[in-house]
Amino acid sequence: MPRRQQATARQARLGAEMRKLREAAGLKGRAAAALLGTDSAQVSQVEAGLAGLSEERLRRMAAHYACADEELVSALAAMTADRTRGWWEEYQGLLPTPFLDLAELEHHARYRWDVDFLHVPGLLQTRDYAHALFSYVNPEHPASELDRWVEHRMQRKVIIERPDPIPYRTVLHEAALRIRVGDRAATRAQLTRIIELSEADHITVRVIPFDLDGFGGAGSDMVYAGGPVPALDTVVRDGPNGTVFIDAEAQLSRFRTLFRKVEAESLEPGRSRDLIHRLTKEL
Repeated sequence: MPRRQQATARQARLGAEMRKLREAAGLKGRAAAALLGTDSAQVSQVEAGLAGLSEERLRRMAAHYACADEELVSALAAMTADRTRGWWEEYQGLLPTPFLDLAELEHHARYRWDVDFLHVPGLLQTRDYAHALFSYVNPEHPASELDRWVEHRMQRKVIIERPDPIPYRTVLHEAALRIRVGDRAATRAQLTRIIELSEADHITVRVIPFDLDGFGGAGSDMVYAGGPVPALDTVVRDGPNGTVFIDAEAQLSRFRTLFRKVEAESLEPGRSRDLIHRLTKEL
């Protein structure tokens, strides 16, 4: 297959998983290439996500790497066959690449967990809230570009609003609900929208109140996207140098444990909804 100029996060993830399989087999790139009847440059391009793979070739590589995890191999094979051209591609060249990568990740996710402490998660945001947030974070951008950012965020919500939505669980700190990103009316509308969404069977909203004793997890913000098998889960975090997609097995395990800990310390859904109702009445 022809070499790509740039790999998407999903393509890079497929390549990274093939590298993990090779390294688990104790093979260097040159040795793997010899087994496959190709050269080490081709193996490197596959592992960088810059060269595509057919299902047949992937399964042959997995066999050479003695991978016995058939569920993982089948999930990877499905990735090679995927030719989805999603709605996010219309933003190619118009928005930062991580925006497109996140939308693609969400499209393929089997479930989604969020933890947020300062802002309402993107999937729950109203248009006015998102616009106010982007206007503050990127004040130098023209209005047309801000509108594009907002529209992309609104389209991302399809994963929880479509007829076959994915399960969504989020934990919010009370601070995220109290901070008025927009004006009083926009904040009230945002809280009301969270309440409405929280009543859906596939959406669970929990709140960490200010008066919770012994809570030290304020650095636990995350987006956790579940893959077809746990090894293909992904954590997304925003850092000082941009958006980071995390897929190392040990890190995934740590973030799964962290999410469950934060969730266990939060209010159960009914009490969380009552708290949000009370905050709405205070506005």
